[in-house]
Amino acid sequence: MARTEELDALLKEERVFRPPSRLVVGANVGPEEYAASLKVADDNPLVYWERAALELAWFKKWDTVLDETHAPFYRWFVGAQCNIVYNALDRHVDTAVKNKLALLWEGEPGDIRKFTYYELYREVNRFANAMRSLGVGKGDKVVIYMPSIPETVVSMLAAAKIGAVHTVVFGGFSAKALRSRIIDAKAKLVITVDGFYRNGRVMNLKTIVDEALIDCSAQCPDTVIVVRRAGIDVEMSEPRDLRYEDLVRQERPEALTEVMDANDPLFLLYSSGATGTPKGIVHSHGGYMVGVNRSLSWVFDIKPTDIFWCTADPGWVTGHSYLVYGPLLTGASIVMYEGHPLYPQADRLWDMVERHGVTTLYATPTLIRMLMRYGSRYPQRHDLHTLRLLGTVGEPISPEVWVWFHKHVGRGECPLLDTWWQTETGMFMIAPLPISLLKPGSVGRPLPGIEADVVDGKGNPVPPGKGGYLVIKKPWPGMLSGLLGDEDAYKDAYWTKIPGMYFAGDVARKDEDGFFWIQGRADDVLNIAGHRLGTAEFESALVAHKFADEAAVIGIPDAVKGEAAKAFIVPAAGWQDVFASREELIVTLKDHVRRELGPVASIKAVELVETLPRTRSGKILRRVLRAQELGQEVGDLSTLEENDPDRPLMPEE
Repeated sequence: MARTEELDALLKEERVFRPPSRLVVGANVGPEEYAASLKVADDNPLVYWERAALELAWFKKWDTVLDETHAPFYRWFVGAQCNIVYNALDRHVDTAVKNKLALLWEGEPGDIRKFTYYELYREVNRFANAMRSLGVGKGDKVVIYMPSIPETVVSMLAAAKIGAVHTVVFGGFSAKALRSRIIDAKAKLVITVDGFYRNGRVMNLKTIVDEALIDCSAQCPDTVIVVRRAGIDVEMSEPRDLRYEDLVRQERPEALTEVMDANDPLFLLYSSGATGTPKGIVHSHGGYMVGVNRSLSWVFDIKPTDIFWCTADPGWVTGHSYLVYGPLLTGASIVMYEGHPLYPQADRLWDMVERHGVTTLYATPTLIRMLMRYGSRYPQRHDLHTLRLLGTVGEPISPEVWVWFHKHVGRGECPLLDTWWQTETGMFMIAPLPISLLKPGSVGRPLPGIEADVVDGKGNPVPPGKGGYLVIKKPWPGMLSGLLGDEDAYKDAYWTKIPGMYFAGDVARKDEDGFFWIQGRADDVLNIAGHRLGTAEFESALVAHKFADEAAVIGIPDAVKGEAAKAFIVPAAGWQDVFASREELIVTLKDHVRRELGPVASIKAVELVETLPRTRSGKILRRVLRAQELGQEVGDLSTLEENDPDRPLMPEE
């Protein structure tokens, strides 16, 4: 816990963007209904969430909306029976949604596959039957080590349909990282692929699975199912390894959907490891589906004609909640892309938006900054008029990046909805709606039913404009149900730092209008001469300069001030044409930050680098930078973006 109670907030953003009147008029949730919902949620949140639950189908209704008897192990919709896949697929095949496009997938080479809801339903049933024939059933763990291909979605849904607990492991992880997750989850089955396409190359995943399973004896899964994607030769170890295509070919397209208790586990998802060893986070069927369905349908105003593209990989919680489950629950049409966003050139995303008529684009600030480096000429080459909403997720977005995305991709007409939530929360917690006023860099206000606040170390609210710890004061349906096999770690990590409140691990501030501004992680706060400053403010100020593409700031020891700031900066292309030396650029950037934030925000050192170490979900691994700077062990690197533990930081040549 921090040594002082409040954080200084230096970055001031006064721009306000109003929603277009046409969106307000046509919104599913208008201003009056939203205000009424806020009142209901404030007066009786359980009534609000019960109404949200009634939008979905249940095999048996709940006896109690929320059981707090064993807090912080909250149980939602106690006594209810359901299955999230019944709501995501089964119930749609009896409606007009049956023949609607469910999934439009594009491979990196340009191949396209499409599934209606009925076709996806039948494919999921076949694989569900195949897994049952292999002895996989309710409560068994299934590890899915796959890229962004349709069979990944099918595998997730098929596992959930039969009551198995799926664990999706991102396809860029090493054999060591995969092995640790297989063993920790006690997986009965692994599903993988021969290979997939990434940046013009074929990546072989099957060999990584083989390496992960070497000498794991009794802890090895019984079966490995291999999907054929790239058509490359891979070693098939009999009788363990089976071909996906051979299995599903012989199965019927109808399958029973397992009746699950609302609090039965749905999936196990390991955290990104940004703070050390990954944790096995558990989400359950009932509360998760209620939270994801309500939050997506309200925040992104889902319409029957929407083509929804969440660019996240299925291996992350964003891919679970808002690429797979959320859109299918709402009956939306999903776009999914296999490859690198810059392949074969930097307009791949804009080209896909134009060709597929995408209406909603939900991406990370990391991806946006990557595309910004190529300027506005690429989005200007494409007709992006079908876009009506933009969204961001994963880390704080600086005001300048927000404005670029809004102006050059959204044409100044699409509300940009920055969302705050976590793997643990399962669903949007703080976010604007299309009817909301927007402030660049802010995630807006908490959604109805979410009681968020910014507090000091004792749990007392801090004044507007001051920073503190972001907490959630009441349970919510999409919340994690625990950490796999470790009740004490669950309580210690989230509920004891500030007793009675969920400790998010982020620092934030609220302005006078109640808008939340995320300042960074709690362990990324700097204490410079008694001033506590969030790293996000330094980084936002730096990337506002045209010759700083990306930035990460850490604290380093200082004999006088106790701690000082050091910045790692990816300079913009062409900086050598303007500055005579690296030192001249560094001095310019330091001066720029002082002008933006004031004299207290001085940067002691700057290092120009080629890239920054990130998790695959886009979060900067500042702990890696800090450990390298101080000569310490860097800890778990299994989630590193390039998965290269020998070179997590690449200085610019």
